[in-house]
Amino acid sequence: MSKPCLLVLYGSQTGTAQDTAQRIARQAQRRQLQVRVLPLDNYNVANLISESLVVFVCSTTGQGDPPDNMKIFWRFLFKKSLPVGSLSRLDCAILGLGDSSYPKFNFVAKKLHKRLLQLGASILLPVGLADDQHDLGSDAVIDPWLTSFWEKVFALYPSLADLIPLREDDPLPPTHTFHFLDDVKEKMDGRLRILTEQTVPSQSHPFSARLVSNRRVTDMSHFQDVRHIEFDITGSNIEFAAGDVVMMFPCNTPQDVQQFCQLLRLDPEARFTLRATDNTADTGLFQTRLPQPCTVRHLVESFLDIGAVPRRSFFELLSTFATNEIEQQKLLEFSSAAGQDELHSYCNRPRRTALEVLTDFPHTTAEIKVDYLLDLFPEIQPRSFSIASSLQAHPHRLQILVAVVHYKTKMYKPRRGLCSSWLASMDPAQGEVYVPQWVKKGTLKFPKEKNTPVIMAGPGTGVAPFRSALQERMAEGKNANILFFGCRSETKDFYFRSEWEDMIKTGHLTLITAFSRDQEEKVYVQDRVRENAELLWDLIANRSACIYIAGNAKQMPTSVCNALKELFQQEGGMSSADASQMLTNMERTGQFQSETWS
Repeated sequence: MSKPCLLVLYGSQTGTAQDTAQRIARQAQRRQLQVRVLPLDNYNVANLISESLVVFVCSTTGQGDPPDNMKIFWRFLFKKSLPVGSLSRLDCAILGLGDSSYPKFNFVAKKLHKRLLQLGASILLPVGLADDQHDLGSDAVIDPWLTSFWEKVFALYPSLADLIPLREDDPLPPTHTFHFLDDVKEKMDGRLRILTEQTVPSQSHPFSARLVSNRRVTDMSHFQDVRHIEFDITGSNIEFAAGDVVMMFPCNTPQDVQQFCQLLRLDPEARFTLRATDNTADTGLFQTRLPQPCTVRHLVESFLDIGAVPRRSFFELLSTFATNEIEQQKLLEFSSAAGQDELHSYCNRPRRTALEVLTDFPHTTAEIKVDYLLDLFPEIQPRSFSIASSLQAHPHRLQILVAVVHYKTKMYKPRRGLCSSWLASMDPAQGEVYVPQWVKKGTLKFPKEKNTPVIMAGPGTGVAPFRSALQERMAEGKNANILFFGCRSETKDFYFRSEWEDMIKTGHLTLITAFSRDQEEKVYVQDRVRENAELLWDLIANRSACIYIAGNAKQMPTSVCNALKELFQQEGGMSSADASQMLTNMERTGQFQSETWS
């Protein structure tokens, strides 16, 4: 049997599946295999019938949804018209990346596995179900899965045994090459390309929205800085409904950009063009986001994620540049399967950034070649925020509620969220500020029927989509609205209090609050759900009320779900099993929906 060409297709929302796909490609290259790597929606899925060896790397988003860059593929693959044996020539493997704290853990990988079997594909090994919650992260599953995968491939293609693999300490060719331009006099616009023509804004063509206001809504004595931020979207063609989300790309701080350029001895004003060196590179990732030519400053500020906690692949590549023996040994340890606990202690637990790692390995950093920047540093991923306003209440405006991420670890400098800190730093009083953005459909869908009640549980910033829904429903004359809102203190973080009071006065809202720290015994929204069991059961059983949960994924969603199941047992006379089944049925029909984040 001839040497195969491996195709690695990925569906990635935050970049983790992309990183894993690229890791598989590097392993293939070291084994002297031809390999291509593509996002699933950049691949012509009709060609799948003629492929021989494919690895699918897929994450799961939201409530069991496929990532944005595999939705076209997903719709095609599940067409009922596809013949049952259409993929009978295909040998493939599926690796899922998920988080077991979510109820639909690795749902996309499991469903893809089932569908490929239906279409006749030969699955080389059991689907890999990597879990972010594992002490050693996803690699605890990925490492042994990849070992098994290569064993299967070599058994399938015995001729591969004759090929001599490349050494692990030799760097592979870069995926891109930088071509610096001599004329640095000409000034260029290094901003992200923004929407100018009359079309709907998207990730490749966002709309540059003017920042109207940026207001802190927590008391100054409160530990957390939460911002209510408003943008002017006049002339954008942006439309949204309650439950939708706004997307935006943050930027690195000027201080970090300067430090990075100094460490790597790069001239921030130098201009270059980029070229892909081979077909393993996904050239689309810089074509839409980077102007050609581009300055080094713009590349580092807007594209390279230098402030993120680096993945294992970063240390693998960094080790190939090391000439200092001590640094090389440490980097090789961090790159090995045996060294993952050490890597977590050094990097993940204290949330050490890639930029800080570079300062810890100065000899190696001095050896980094510019052509490898796009291989070393992932691209900055877009951030999503639930829209907290309605176009009917605030025409030409878009509002969000942002908790500024700021916490301490053993690192000297406090850890800061890239996007939330970037947004918080913007002051429209100091001059006009523009933020490129686009809108994406959210997972929450609210009932069209006028008389269907809605029950919403949104503690903390989880209340954002419900503010949008309430403004929208008020404008449509839908008055059957119950909101459970929880926070720490009535005087410190009671978001939108005056608005809720106005809605109560006009008969549009029943508000039930839980201020967890205002009394000796802590009280949460799930406690208020139990206290209002009779009211809620009447709305659910007799008026088909819809229930919504939004907020942090840690404990709140499970606690509220448990309170609902207790309510079904208490008021509906159900068994525990029947109560669980009722909630499952409600979720299946859309009568119960949740949007949570970790």
